[in-house]
Amino acid sequence: MGASAASAEAGELKRHLGVFDAVVIGLGSMIGAGIFAALAPAAGAAGSGLLLGLALAAVVAYCNATSSARLATRYPQSGGTYVYGRERLGDFWGYLAGWGFVVGKTASCAAMALTVGSYVWPGQAHAVAVAAVVALTAVNYVGVQKSAWLTRGIVAVVLAVLAAVVTACLTGGTAQAARLDVGTDATFGGVLQAAGLLFFAFAGYARIATLGEEVRDPKRTIPRAIPLALGITLVVYAAVAVAVLAVLGPDRLAHTAAPLAEAVRAAGVPGLAPVVRIGAAVAAIGSLLALILGVSRTTLAMARDRHLPHALAAVHPRFQVPHRAELAVGVVVAVLAATTDVRGAIGFSSFGVLAYYAIANASAWTLTPAEGRPARIVPVVGTAGCLALAFALPLASVLWGAAVIVAGAAAYGLRRTLTRA
Repeated sequence: MGASAASAEAGELKRHLGVFDAVVIGLGSMIGAGIFAALAPAAGAAGSGLLLGLALAAVVAYCNATSSARLATRYPQSGGTYVYGRERLGDFWGYLAGWGFVVGKTASCAAMALTVGSYVWPGQAHAVAVAAVVALTAVNYVGVQKSAWLTRGIVAVVLAVLAAVVTACLTGGTAQAARLDVGTDATFGGVLQAAGLLFFAFAGYARIATLGEEVRDPKRTIPRAIPLALGITLVVYAAVAVAVLAVLGPDRLAHTAAPLAEAVRAAGVPGLAPVVRIGAAVAAIGSLLALILGVSRTTLAMARDRHLPHALAAVHPRFQVPHRAELAVGVVVAVLAATTDVRGAIGFSSFGVLAYYAIANASAWTLTPAEGRPARIVPVVGTAGCLALAFALPLASVLWGAAVIVAGAAAYGLRRTLTRA
């Protein structure tokens, strides 16, 4: 029996990914998830304080990324903070992190699928969303290398489109620096809420950590890939946000469903709007591809520990992917994509993922210097920032998110009680 077949039989995944592919998978998730979906609702919350919200989201994301990178180096396994929380804080906190991630990111998958539908065929957005989920689940099923290659092409297209948007906005003659000024409409609560919504756009670096079992030389690759992916994304987001805000202003930005397309039209380049629509659809496809990868790997890790049905822990002997977990995630996302809306999914997703990262930061606090502990301020700011942003989200998102987290905790307690009986 070959080594790969033996590892698959043992339930382990093969290490395919180097630094470049890991960075690309993180970029595909972050850039696709955020810049086309979260700018308008964030502008609605923060008004002229949008850029402050972006900066705050970036600070929290940096702390989360640093904590995650140090933990992933020590525990290079599928599951991300589910594994870190379990190993550093105890089984319950690991479970709660995994639960928050799976639930929150499943909502993200639905949001991205619906974004694809709304750009490709607005009149049939739900049907297109379901078709996209089915197609990308099939791509993931035949191997993570193929997913990485597809994501590489998607990221190249999206970055080219965003560069065209920034160029058109800043050279079209309608951009005004005064529109970037922070006015009296920007409140502390509004900026916090905007940061929470924009955090949805930064969360893709977790995909690198959740794929830790498929990364070559994880102790070297993961600490390099996570900050690289986050840094590139922040530069892109800042450029796009400044360009679009300078052309549209905060009020007009908040009230448009397709802010980047609206910005190029306002900049006097309407011919670029269809290209932006295509770029948005491609970006959402890239995000959805990476999201399904991450959720299925955390599902695999939780199934291995029987927090989810153990049958989902199977690894395909040929393709060496968690095929049952991927199929289960695909089915759930397809159902959500057929029945939910984009904006509600973004807030709900952010709450679950912020809870996940709060546990990651708390786990990083327990590392010793010999284990690569980050500076103490990093997990402190990260934990406080995650909790503040989570509870600053729209009320419906907070209530639904908290209810689902509590339900997960109750399910854990019930399971422990039954297994002791």
